Amino acid sequence: MNAIVEGFALLLGFLAWVMIGIALPNQYWKESTVEGNVITTSTIYENLWMSCATDSTGVHNCRDFPSLLALDGYIQASRALMIAAIVFGSFAIVATLAGMQCSKIGGENYVLKGRIATIGGVFFLMQGLCTMIAVSWYAANITQQFFDQFYPGTKYEIGEGLYIGWASAILAICGGLCLMFAWKNKMSHNKIPYPHQSTSRRHMISTVGTSQSNLSYYGRNAYV
Repeated sequence: MNAIVEGFALLLGFLAWVMIGIALPNQYWKESTVEGNVITTSTIYENLWMSCATDSTGVHNCRDFPSLLALDGYIQASRALMIAAIVFGSFAIVATLAGMQCSKIGGENYVLKGRIATIGGVFFLMQGLCTMIAVSWYAANITQQFFDQFYPGTKYEIGEGLYIGWASAILAICGGLCLMFAWKNKMSHNKIPYPHQSTSRRHMISTVGTSQSNLSYYGRNAYV
């Protein structure tokens, strides 16, 4: 059963890792709203790396953000968290593959393999948390500007890139929790209660004592 749970957790974590790679370069993290506009001549959409605009004729132009230090703090933090999520996901996949029971890596030391798989689950959990914080922080700034009546700039709505990021975070957190609980349940099932050990030890001692008494019952002539 643990092998099935480990395989399912690895699948969830791998899908989450792939979805991060899809969400990070996605251009539609936020898109300019049409709320209150009678005639919309252009649509502006941005992500963590660039800003793009398209007009009614379908022509679109994109420009990279000119300076990292000139960006808002939440954009810099979201970049760092998303990159950290990719790194944690890579470590998690390697650790989970090495710690799975069905893999040949690490030999047959299942205790060590279980601990490695648990470390992989922790990495998946960190991946999901980093992604969730980055995407939620970015979305919070969008909604704050949208509902601010005195905000003078362009107002935006949540784009599809954020929804992909939220789905990735949920999958990664679920995969990490599955790996951690699978190892916990395995350790609880493998524990042998102490009273049974003492009982078996007493039974062994009594058996040895009985056999010795039976041998002493016969005299030396019995072996001649």
